[in-house]
Amino acid sequence: MESGMNLASNHDETKTESTEFDKNQKRYQDLIATFPHAKGWFPKAPLIEYGGHWIIQPLLAGCLHAQEFFQARPIDILVCSYPKTGSTWLKALTFAIANRSRFDDSSNPLLKCNPHELVPFIEIEFAFFPQVNALKDKGNTLFSTHMPHGSLPDSVANSGCKMVYIRRDPKDTFISMWTFFQKKKSDRGPLHSLEECFDMFCRGFSGYGPYLDHVLMYWKAYQENPDHILFLKYETMRADPLPYVKRLAQFMGYGFTAEEEKKGVVEKVVNVCSFETLKNLEVNEGEKIRDDIPRVVYPNSAYFRKGKVGDWQNYLTQEMAARIDGLMQEKFKCSGLLEHDI
Repeated sequence: MESGMNLASNHDETKTESTEFDKNQKRYQDLIATFPHAKGWFPKAPLIEYGGHWIIQPLLAGCLHAQEFFQARPIDILVCSYPKTGSTWLKALTFAIANRSRFDDSSNPLLKCNPHELVPFIEIEFAFFPQVNALKDKGNTLFSTHMPHGSLPDSVANSGCKMVYIRRDPKDTFISMWTFFQKKKSDRGPLHSLEECFDMFCRGFSGYGPYLDHVLMYWKAYQENPDHILFLKYETMRADPLPYVKRLAQFMGYGFTAEEEKKGVVEKVVNVCSFETLKNLEVNEGEKIRDDIPRVVYPNSAYFRKGKVGDWQNYLTQEMAARIDGLMQEKFKCSGLLEHDI
């Protein structure tokens, strides 16, 4: 959802060889047709239930493809998140951390590419293998997903690769998602009203939702295996990024040396990945779009709206906020998650 690609779209005319995804497309669609369908946030984009979560059809086909063909390696790092919880920022940070010895300040690919081009979604870009640059690079170890933990490819668990998960206040997550969808360029009809989408979100009917279940599944996986999953909170990181960027680097196996810290390398990583820096880059302005996969339905600028904590207060009533807070308290009670503030 967050990357905004249509997996079922026709490939561009320059592409002559069909991908593994193309060859299996009909099989995926036939299987998806047997799953429960429900009303989505757009009139022509129903949600489809799979593994207890709701996903729109093109992305579900990509999930099925990733489950079948994506082979994680022990050296890989998977950036995991629910849409609009800080994914773009976390991708930028992981890329900058892992590649800081390869590039100087002026040659960093983050200055020329949207972070989503550099850390590919396994349920989206992987379907276009090998045409996506990040997938061609054998040295790339960074991948990402919005897939629920229970739907991840078996190879993720079997390989022992590391995962980083970020969560965010559900109120801001909803508002960020609803405003993001308004920038969609597609033929799925107009986005339903804020009130209608909010009701669906609270009842679990949203892409990759229910949101609270998504968070809870990764939290439980983290508790069971803290050496392989790092669990982060968006609000805490935004308030004071430096210590968490150091912690993230250490977890990834790219810890900063004492010499690097003395030279201000951590601060440089934080600055180049900051919302303000990325938002104002030419590649992320206006109507510019990525051109490495077909039919992009969001401009790069759509990924940089405000990034603020508490923006929900400009959209939701106190009654709406109380409803979602109550659901969160009920869902997370006795899990230890409410007390967890990284």
